[in-house]
Amino acid sequence: MIDKKQLGPDTLAIHAGQDPDPTSGAVMMPIVLSSTFAQESPGRHKGFEYSRSGNPTRNALEACIAALEGGSQGFAFSSGCGATVTLLHALGAGGHAVSGDDVYGGTFRIFDKVMRPLGLETTFVDMTDPGHVKKALRPNTKLIWLETPSNPLLKIFDIQAIAEIGKAAGVPVFVDNTFATPILQKPLELGATAVVHSTTKYINGHSDVVGGAVVTSDAGLAERLRFLQNAMGAVPSPFDCYLVLRGLKTLPVRMRQHVTTAQALAERLAQHPSVRRVYYPGLRNDPGHALAARQMKGPGGMISFEVDGGLGRAQKLLENLAIFACAESLGGVESLAEHPASMTHASIPREIRDKIGISDGLVRLSVGLESEADLWADVESALSIASAV
Repeated sequence: MIDKKQLGPDTLAIHAGQDPDPTSGAVMMPIVLSSTFAQESPGRHKGFEYSRSGNPTRNALEACIAALEGGSQGFAFSSGCGATVTLLHALGAGGHAVSGDDVYGGTFRIFDKVMRPLGLETTFVDMTDPGHVKKALRPNTKLIWLETPSNPLLKIFDIQAIAEIGKAAGVPVFVDNTFATPILQKPLELGATAVVHSTTKYINGHSDVVGGAVVTSDAGLAERLRFLQNAMGAVPSPFDCYLVLRGLKTLPVRMRQHVTTAQALAERLAQHPSVRRVYYPGLRNDPGHALAARQMKGPGGMISFEVDGGLGRAQKLLENLAIFACAESLGGVESLAEHPASMTHASIPREIRDKIGISDGLVRLSVGLESEADLWADVESALSIASAV
């Protein structure tokens, strides 16, 4: 008999948490739309009472994501921000957090505008040097938060080194693994306490659902998350869970293609005369290249690059793309391009954006599954038009 714990990610993505339906034999997980469930008598039921508290379709999604991340328990949410806020609430009000300086604008907004008024003060540091994390710790520090690769500058942080710092201080380490996915990176195996995802992105992969997830093997944290998931209510609908499960089945093969095409485009962008700098850990001259090669199975499908000429040329470039859609979000089968300073990271004050390097000339690409030749032709054409400005 095959040990299911030893299955590879390609197999887990298709089968984990998704045994054939015992009632009908359906191979695909049914969408259980019921908001409530009949009980044999008060308090005696088949594991489900009310769909906010638990739902068979959601349970399957949570089990699948947990299996892929190598965690014991997974929790699905109605958005990545919902997952983040619920996880932060699991630690209680007040205290201090240490976060990477380069994070998604929505995450910065949560720390700065949602949690700070509740007493949680956050110090943002460049985690490319783990020593900065150690220096930023305080007696009341209750969590360390990082994205790697980071958004949008694709910095690579040493998860294992930071996790060791957190463990020595008794501080949990939370890793947003949205850009890498469990196909390319396993933060829990490197010592992280919990992993967070915007399942809107690569996990779903089709730009048709908004969702989030948290995975952990910490029993105490899992118990608190289960309570808060129900109490705060930021849960996904059964249909959204079904859509994400459908997307998960092709995650491994999609990620391999995202990486292959992104690597090729990044190498070409690095040689283009109108491009000042390319941020992509797959490039040998990228500061995070060696670390990425050690802790990841591929550098990912995201590229950021800075064009000469600043805001005007960046806008012109984005206006003249034909295949890449100018839109927020990422990780879908279609290619997207955006301007972080005025779109995904506009909630970060300009002085902070300037300090960490999110310039007006920075463009972020989410490389999809279209033909590599077509995508490069699109970018090259737009660069040519923008350069004439």
